[in-house]
Amino acid sequence: MTVTDDFVRNNEAYAATFDPAEFTPAPKKHVAVVTCMDARIAVFPVLGLQAGDAHIIRNAGGIVTDDVLRSLLISQRSLGTREIVLMHHSNCGLLTFTDDELAATLEAETGQRPTFPLGAITDLDASVRDSMKRLRESPFLVARDAIRGFVFDVQTGRVREVV
Repeated sequence: MTVTDDFVRNNEAYAATFDPAEFTPAPKKHVAVVTCMDARIAVFPVLGLQAGDAHIIRNAGGIVTDDVLRSLLISQRSLGTREIVLMHHSNCGLLTFTDDELAATLEAETGQRPTFPLGAITDLDASVRDSMKRLRESPFLVARDAIRGFVFDVQTGRVREVV
């Protein structure tokens, strides 16, 4: 048995009580959250969300990449979100390397350097501000005035706003 087998079994229990009428593609709170993929961030309880409340977009570091912009423009233009919450976190793995170091390691192991940015972070607050700036400057987003950024502390469970 694998973890994925457990997921399939768990899904049977979920599907037995699932009511599709409870949900729509558009989030009830008209908000999108961009955060890190780190397993310590339980986005729904951290922010007091329920299923169907928000679009959750996760990647390594919670940084605003082209793919995050793609997801957000669809979220806003097609599904009506009007607020964006960015949430980085303490003790992030992206604080443990530089892009050049990791690219060199990958090249040594595979013979190729990545063609995409790796997104290493040296300063959490600066990274949040950079991501907010990128969102505010994007011509593809229709709602750029309600963007706020935070750092989640993995030791205390609290969020701290970055201004």
